Parts: sequence; C-alpha cells; structure tokens
Amino acid sequence: MSPAKIEGDKRRGFIVPIGGAEDKEGTSDILRKFIEVSEGKRARIVIIPTASSLEDTGRRYEKIFRKLGADEAKSLPFASREDAGKREWLDYIERATGIFITGGNQLRLTTILGGTAVARAIRRANAHGVTVGGTSAGAAILSEHMIAYGAEGNTPHAGAVTLVPGFGLTNRIMIDQHFRQRDRLGRLLTAIAYNPFAVGVGLDEDTAAFIDHTKKLSVVGAGALTIVDASELGHSSIADVSEGKPVTMTNVRLHILAHGASFDLETRKAATKDA
Repeated sequence: MSPAKIEGDKRRGFIVPIGGAEDKEGTSDILRKFIEVSEGKRARIVIIPTASSLEDTGRRYEKIFRKLGADEAKSLPFASREDAGKREWLDYIERATGIFITGGNQLRLTTILGGTAVARAIRRANAHGVTVGGTSAGAAILSEHMIAYGAEGNTPHAGAVTLVPGFGLTNRIMIDQHFRQRDRLGRLLTAIAYNPFAVGVGLDEDTAAFIDHTKKLSVVGAGALTIVDASELGHSSIADVSEGKPVTMTNVRLHILAHGASFDLETRKAATKDA
C-alpha cells in the first residue's frame, strides 16, 4: 500500500507514530505537539479507537484533546467493515486537520479498516496536509509494512516477526512500539533484514517521532527512539538460515535519539538537538 500522491502545491501532513503510554495527565508534551501541528487552536481532531476493546477509549481522547486546546475532537468508533462506509463519518475525516488512531490490537485495525474507504480517506488526507498519528497499535499501522507480532529479545532470528500491510502513509520506515519496555530490538532487526530499504523506528513508551513533509523525523517525549539503518548492509543470512535460527547482519547502523534529536530519512543522517 503506497502513500497517496500529493496534488499541486500541497505538502504532506505530519506523520506521528507514538510508542504507547503517552503522558495524558502531566505536561502531555506529545499530544500538545500533535495539536500544534494540526493547526493549533483551530485543530479539528478525529479519533479512531477501533484497535481498542474498551468502550470509553474514544470519549477519553475527546476530553483530553479538548482540554489541551483543540477546537474540536470527535471519536469515530468504527467497529465493523460496514461502519467504514458511513458517509457522515467519512465527512468528519475529510474535514479534519488531525487524525489520531488509538492503541489496542493492530489486527483489529487491519481487519476492520484495511482496504476500506476509511483507509483511503486517511491516506488522501495526509497527502493534502492533514496530520495523521497514532499510539501503540495506532503507530504500527501507519507505514506500508506493519509488524503484526513477533518474538522478544535483542537478536534477530529467522521467522521472528510477521509483517502485514499497514495503511501505507509512508514506505520509508517500519515502526515498532513499546520498544525498550518489551525488548523488541531483535524483531525490528529481523523486519529490516527482510526489507533493508526501510528505516527501522523503535519507539519507547511516551516517545513520538514527528515526521514532516521534508522527511525529517524529530523526537518528542520522555523516552528514546532507536533508529535501525541497514542502507549500507554488507551481508544478511536471513535467506539461508532455518526458522528460529539467529541471523547474521553486518554494517547495520544504530542510533539512539532522545527528545530534541532528529533523523533525516532522505540522507540517513542523525543530528543532536544542539546541532
């Protein structure tokens, strides 16, 4: 699933994956920044709580975004593929300045919304300048290739990760969330071994990547972001080893970036906040 084409002189909106468990009661830096890049006080935020099994998830985020200064926040509780065709709800997406996808089970997102008018509307909106972000499962689905599940641990193993199609807002990254908290370096390395073109982005909890139209990724939050860059990969044994066996990977670059640091997805260069 490829990103929608940008028309005329428009700029693609921010893409904002969040590692989960973002601060909602304290300074709420990530959610405040999300509102800021979604037209600030004029922000009209659409919330998609489909991944969550909790009935109040959407309403909770409505209250949070309004409290933090958004002009409007509306939850659209898509619970079936039939819901995904509701014209009134699609109209909300088309009028939004920011679209926020909550956490939960990312396979609920793919099975309910994958290939529907909602997924197409989200891609079009981002291509027209609308900010699209998500937390936890809502972060995983933003890219073309989504990590559905996989093994924990630091070492890549053949078969250690299962990939499925995401919403396709970008094909330049593969996202993993709750990264340090759930020991997911090995599965992100495995995913990148399958497709070295993409940059692996591992997000700690309460940490976000704000990716702008120039493809610059800026880190916001209390944790760190792990970049796995295999653009100069020397060798990978992923095609030769049997399932469950460790994978050899050489010349893989890894960056650990905290709040204020950045990474250019075009040049593959990292910068500190003082640079």
